[in-house]
Amino acid sequence: MGSQTSQNHPSRKNRDGLTRRGILAVAGVGAVAAAGAFGPGAGDAGAGDAGAGTDGEAYGRIDVHHHAVPDAMRRWAVEQGLLPEEPEAGGPSWAEWTLDSTLEVMEDNAIAAGIASAPVPSAAFRDRRQAEEGVRICNESLAGLVADHPDRFGFFANVATHHVRLAIRQAAYALDELGAEGVILMTTTGDRYLGHPDFDPLFAALNERGAVVFVHPGPLPEGAVELPGISEAIGDFPLDTTRAALNLVASGTLDRFPEVSVILSHAGGFLPWAAGRAASAGRQGEGPDPAALRRALRRFHYDTALPMSPYATPTLLAAADPGRVMYGSDWPARPAGEVGTITEDLDADPALDPATLRRVNRDNALRLFPRLAARLRTGR
Repeated sequence: MGSQTSQNHPSRKNRDGLTRRGILAVAGVGAVAAAGAFGPGAGDAGAGDAGAGTDGEAYGRIDVHHHAVPDAMRRWAVEQGLLPEEPEAGGPSWAEWTLDSTLEVMEDNAIAAGIASAPVPSAAFRDRRQAEEGVRICNESLAGLVADHPDRFGFFANVATHHVRLAIRQAAYALDELGAEGVILMTTTGDRYLGHPDFDPLFAALNERGAVVFVHPGPLPEGAVELPGISEAIGDFPLDTTRAALNLVASGTLDRFPEVSVILSHAGGFLPWAAGRAASAGRQGEGPDPAALRRALRRFHYDTALPMSPYATPTLLAAADPGRVMYGSDWPARPAGEVGTITEDLDADPALDPATLRRVNRDNALRLFPRLAARLRTGR
């Protein structure tokens, strides 16, 4: 997979040679996959110069998969014992986020803006008091990041899915008062996936607002057998996303709440590859209705943080609506050097013509997130 340099391929090689760090693991809670990034103005592949898009705006990627941990959020997590006091003491790599390093990664990769999220495991908000305080701090600190940099960031709000009525109020406050672009929902709460009937009231409230839901995986709820030398992020997290997506289809949640826009992390996990098998099982009464599955494949939104590749991209584009695929960097779970590599590979992917690549890098996200699009137009 090589790199390509043109106005339509605006990545820039990162100068450091960092390798991917360990998977995300919140002390005492479990592991979570992560990442995404936002950023300033765009550039072409060889430099950081701004290029012009067809809409006359500076060209730049919109990153829908970036995890951020502002200072207030990190202090709270340390106080609760969810993160170590020193990041190098074994905490998740996404918790090492800093604004300065993020802005540098955005500049190096022509990322114009993005949507920050904190993939806090659902179990962290099991306690009611912790759920109220922790979610408030998480969301208000991310809203503060956006207030300080309105044309660079948006955010997905956390909610406490162990407490559905509270989660509904939290979502309403974040969307209506804090200006969140949507909410992040972990795939599971205990042993319940998102299609469980317990979560119907939350989806109903999100449906009323036409909200965007960013679905993020974690460890498999029943646990997993450790494979030496193989991170959970390789197989288990994509499987968890796949299970969540199939559950949303089979339960009828997607059809009952048609105004909710669902983004599947990591290009939908294995869903595009397994769709034919799922349809076959459905025809035998052992899986979701094939017609519902076909609708869902075209309705889901997907980020490119699998990451995409010449092997994965053709399958995703054949299964999904290309107008619903959006750039995701997986920063800072993927370090700067790896973000540069996967971004260059995306730009050079032979399955993406220049027009489709622009839609994936920018236009699809601007259409889905009108608040962010408005801030980019006005700079505030």
